[in-house]
Amino acid sequence: MRLLVLGGTEFVGRAVVEAALARDWQVTVFHRGRHEAPAGVRVLHGDRIAPDGLGALSEGEWDVVVDTWSAAPSAVLASARLLADRVGLYVYVSSRSVYAWPPAAGLDEDGPLVEGAAADAGATDYAHDKRGGEMAVTEAFGADRSLLVRAGLILGPWENVGRLPWWLNRVASGGPVLAPGPRDLPVQFIDVRDLALWTLDAAEKRLTGPFNLVSPPGHTTMGELLEACVRATGSAAELRWLDERTIAGAGVEPWTDLPIWIPRGELYDAIHDANVSRARAAGLHCRPAEETVADTWAWLRELGGIAPQRPDRAPVGLSPAQESALLGDS
Repeated sequence: MRLLVLGGTEFVGRAVVEAALARDWQVTVFHRGRHEAPAGVRVLHGDRIAPDGLGALSEGEWDVVVDTWSAAPSAVLASARLLADRVGLYVYVSSRSVYAWPPAAGLDEDGPLVEGAAADAGATDYAHDKRGGEMAVTEAFGADRSLLVRAGLILGPWENVGRLPWWLNRVASGGPVLAPGPRDLPVQFIDVRDLALWTLDAAEKRLTGPFNLVSPPGHTTMGELLEACVRATGSAAELRWLDERTIAGAGVEPWTDLPIWIPRGELYDAIHDANVSRARAAGLHCRPAEETVADTWAWLRELGGIAPQRPDRAPVGLSPAQESALLGDS
C-alpha cells in the first residue's frame, strides 16, 4: 500500500506512520520540517496554510491519505481537492467533539452534529474546525471514498498534550498524590497505537463513513489508571482519593487541572460514554490500560521525563500549591 500522511511526525500521525512501516507500506510524509520524520519514509516539505504551500503534493499517486489536521477546514479542503484524482481513500482523523452539545450518553455516529461548520471556513473552534474538516473531505472525495475517524481521548507514547505524562511525572515524584474519585469511575480512552492499527486496517478494507474510535465504556477506571502509574514508575507515591464535591469546592477544574478525570454529568457523558459498537464490529481492539501506561512511561524516560508540548494547547495539571491545600484539608 502507498500511504501519504499529512503531518506524520507527532503523536497520532507518527503512530500511523510507524504502524504502516511495520507493514512494509510505502510511506510518504508531508510536513513543515519542524520535527524529524521517522526513518524509512519519503519526505515532502510544505506548509499547507502558506501561499503555494502544497506544491510538493502536485505530483504523485497514493492508495490512502491520512490527515490529522485540527485547524482551519479550508486547509483540508485545499489538500483534498488537490489529491482527489490521485488518491483512492481519504482518511480524516476527526473527533467526537463534532457532535452537538450536550451529547447524550451512549451516542453513536448518527447523533446530531454541531451546526454552522463549513468546508471552506477559517479556524474558529475545535468542534467546528473538525466538523468542517469532515465536510471538506466528503465534498472533495465523496462519501464513498471518505473515512472519518472520530477519536475520543487519545493517550500513549508520543503524546504532545500532556495528560498521561503529567500523571506519570506527578506519581513518579512520590509523596501524597491527590487522586480524584470515585476510584471506580469508568474511563474511556484509546491508545494512539490502537487508533493507528484500526485506521490502517479500515483503510485496507476500504471502510467509509464516520466511526467513533475510543475504547468501550468502562475499559478502565481512574483507580486502575492511577495505580498503573504507581506500578510503572516504581514510585512510593500514596494515592489519596477525594470526592468530586470536595474537589469542585476548591475551584479545581476537571480535565485541565486533573487531566483525564471528569465527574459524572454532561461533560463526562461526552468524553467517557461513547457508543463504539460500529468500530468494534469493524475490528477495534484495545490493549489493556496497564500496557498504555507502562509504554508511555518508558517513552518518557527515554526523553528524560519531559514530553513534547503542542504550542496550541495550554499545559495541564494541578499546581503543587493547590494539591497541598486540598490534601491538607482532607
